[in-house]
Amino acid sequence: MDKQKAKRIIEAILFVSDKPVSIMTLKDVLKDIEPTEIRECVEELNGEYNSSERSFSIREIAGGFQMLTDPVYSSWISSLYKRPPDRLTGPALETLAIIAYKQPLTRSDIEIIRGVNVDGVLHTLEERSLIKTRGRVDGPGRPILYGTTNEFLQHFGLKSLEDLPKLKEFQEGDLDFVKEQQKAQVIDTQTGELKTVEKNAAQAVENAGGTKDGTEELKNSN
Repeated sequence: MDKQKAKRIIEAILFVSDKPVSIMTLKDVLKDIEPTEIRECVEELNGEYNSSERSFSIREIAGGFQMLTDPVYSSWISSLYKRPPDRLTGPALETLAIIAYKQPLTRSDIEIIRGVNVDGVLHTLEERSLIKTRGRVDGPGRPILYGTTNEFLQHFGLKSLEDLPKLKEFQEGDLDFVKEQQKAQVIDTQTGELKTVEKNAAQAVENAGGTKDGTEELKNSN
């Protein structure tokens, strides 16, 4: 397939999709194209958007590619849709952070760390599809285990859980982020996926990009 045509097909698919689209899904649609070529097409499209100062770009999040607006335009787009900022409360963020770093874990595990009841917070996070049950502990009472979801990655603009900021030695109440040094990126030639690399992990969540409708993502996880 002609590369220019492939680029426009990828662009059209990402334009209409409200969720990240994986490389393998794109390959199934385009047929005669390799995963590495798909990644090249995405990079070239982003180069075109950047050079023409477009208000959007293609981001790799939650296991796929998604076209997202620049957060700088969020206030105008929010005004159009008349929707309040999509923000989590402090207790919800603290609970979500504990689950993200320690998963899978039980409600009582979370309450030991937070020191308060988390029934209501867990219900809220489940309603927003940011966490889900991951089975049960094989022990007395068989308590439910909780873990994060793909929607969690999408919400915070993370490619995978490995992109979460690295923590210092985890102690009760210690959710401090630490920075990590830069490393090179490596592409898997079979799947087109980027392998795990070190980067400035402290900014991974804070600098999450825009959303499909341009609303601003949560910036502070403290």
